[in-house]
Parts: sequence; C-alpha cells; structure tokens
Amino acid sequence: MSPELHEALDNWFVQEVLPLEPMLIGFLRRNCRETDDIVDLRQDVYVRVYEAAEAGLPDTPKAFVFAVARNLLIDRARHMQVAAIVALAPSGELPDHVDELCPERHAMGRQDIKCLEQAFSDLPPKCREVVQLRKIAGLSQRDVAAQLGITEGTVEKQIAKGIRFLTAALGVNKSKVKTISETEVV
Repeated sequence: MSPELHEALDNWFVQEVLPLEPMLIGFLRRNCRETDDIVDLRQDVYVRVYEAAEAGLPDTPKAFVFAVARNLLIDRARHMQVAAIVALAPSGELPDHVDELCPERHAMGRQDIKCLEQAFSDLPPKCREVVQLRKIAGLSQRDVAAQLGITEGTVEKQIAKGIRFLTAALGVNKSKVKTISETEVV
C-alpha cells in the first residue's frame, strides 16, 4: 500500500473510528467479564478494523466497528470454552487436534521464535519500543504514553503499525486470519 493510501486510511481511522472509543469501551465493559482485558480488546478491535479497511472502507463505520467488537467477543468466548474443555478433559478424551509436541513441532516452534525475534528487531525503533512496553512488558496504554512522552493515540498507531509489520514479516496468510466483511455488519 502506498504511503498516500496509508495516510488516507490513518486519517479515516482518526476521524471515523477513534471518536467511537467511549461507546466502544462501554460496549466492551458491558459484554466482557474480564475488565482487565478491555484495553487489549479495544486495541484488537482497532487492529481488525484497520486491516479490514485496507481492503475497502465500510459504508457505516460505527456499525462496522461494533460488528468487529461483537465478533471478537464471540471468538474470545469460543476460545475460552475450548480452552476450558481441554483443561478439564482427561488426557484420553482430548480432541484429536490436541496432540503432544513432537520433535518436529519443537523445531518449528524454535524457528518461528527466531523469525519473530528477527521481525521484532527489524521494527522501527519507536514502534519497537512501544510494542515492547505495551505487549511484552504489559504496561497500560496510558503508562506507555506517559513513559515515552507521547499521546495515547500515538501508542495505538504504533501498536497497529507494529502488528501489521510483524504479521507481514512472519508471512501470516491473511486468508487464515478471520476478517470481518461488510456483509457481517448488522
């Protein structure tokens, strides 16, 4: 994507999506059991909305943002149910797709970690610092902004930029990543 298109998308995001934040936070608070996860959920919504908007801007941004949030909460609930089932199931009753780590999977995991480390080191310095503080050190968005002397909006943009960069560097197949199409907007 050209720098002009990224700038246009960034402007659209700032004008159409970020003003919805108070409503989005309220929606997430009402629908998420874990209040500690709300900031991360909001960031995940923003990343999904931004990435989906790269393919084309939705006609109704508000409906789109809340559909993405709803779908993210549904995905999270499904994941929690599967994790709970696997955690409680006796080892002989685990689903077929849950297998023990074989040597090949260990090797693949080590290779993935090396690729991630390289991609992380290739991030632009400011972006790497924001991602490290927010996602690795676990600081809140507000704390990252205060520590680095930047706005929370800048933290959000740098996190989104870092995730896009890491996703591209790791060669994540976008067809495997569930994106929300406008037809799913209610």
